[in-house]
Amino acid sequence: MHPKQTVKRAWRWAFFLALPIVANAGALDQAIDTQVSTDLAAQASQKKIDKLSDETNEMLSEYRSVLRQKQSLQAYNDQLESLVSSQQDEMASISQQLENIETTQHDIVPLMLKMVSVLEQFVTLDVPFLKQERQSRIDALKDMMGRADVSLAEKYRRIMEAYQVETEYGRTIEAYQADLKQDSDSRSVEFLRIGRVSLYYLTLDGRDAGVWDNDAKQWVVLSDDYLQAISDGLKVARKQLPPDLLVLPVKTEGEQP
Repeated sequence: MHPKQTVKRAWRWAFFLALPIVANAGALDQAIDTQVSTDLAAQASQKKIDKLSDETNEMLSEYRSVLRQKQSLQAYNDQLESLVSSQQDEMASISQQLENIETTQHDIVPLMLKMVSVLEQFVTLDVPFLKQERQSRIDALKDMMGRADVSLAEKYRRIMEAYQVETEYGRTIEAYQADLKQDSDSRSVEFLRIGRVSLYYLTLDGRDAGVWDNDAKQWVVLSDDYLQAISDGLKVARKQLPPDLLVLPVKTEGEQP
C-alpha cells in the first residue's frame, strides 16, 4: 500500500474517533488530505535535514582533518625553513673558510719552501754527523713539496717533524759506525756525537782518534791521551756503561783542540 494511503487511513480513524459527528464528508477528506500532505512534506523535509546534517558533520570532520594536516605541515615547513637557514649560514661559513684556506695556501707554501731551504743550509753548515741520513731526509722533503697528492697539512707536519729531529740531536749523544773519508782515503770508524757540539771518531782498532773542526771544516787528529775517553764515550752512548764524566777536547773559538 502506498504510504500516503496508509497515512490517510490513519487520519480517517483519528478524525472518526475524535469527531462524533461530521456533517460534511468532503470537507473531512480535504482536511485529511491536507494534513497527510503536510506530514509527508514534513517527513521529506526531515529526511533532507538529516541528510544535510550528516553531510555537514562529514564536511566538519574533513575540515578538522585538513586543519590538523595544515598545522602539521606548517610546523614541518617552519622546521625546514630553520634547517635551510642554518644550512645557508653553514655554506656561507664554508665558503669563507675556503677563501681563507686559499689565502693561507698562498702564504704558507712559500714559507714551507723557505723552511726546507733553511734546513738544508743548516745541515750543510752543521757538524757533519749522519750526513747521508740527514741529506736524504731533506731530499725527501724537497720532493714532497712538488707532489700534488700530499696535502698541505701533511707537508707542514713532515717539515716540522724534520725540524724536531734536528732539535733532538742537540740534546742527545749517539754512537754509530760509518765510513770516514779523508782526501782519497776512506775507512770504517766509529763516530761519537755529543749533542751538536762535538763529533769524534775512533778507528775500529782503537789506535787513532780525531775531532771535527767545524770552523776549518776538517778533521783534527787527537793524541793518544784521548783514546780511552772516546772509547768510554762510545760505550756510554750505547748504554754499555753508566753515564760518567768524560774528559774530551772541545773546540772553542780561535783555539785548536
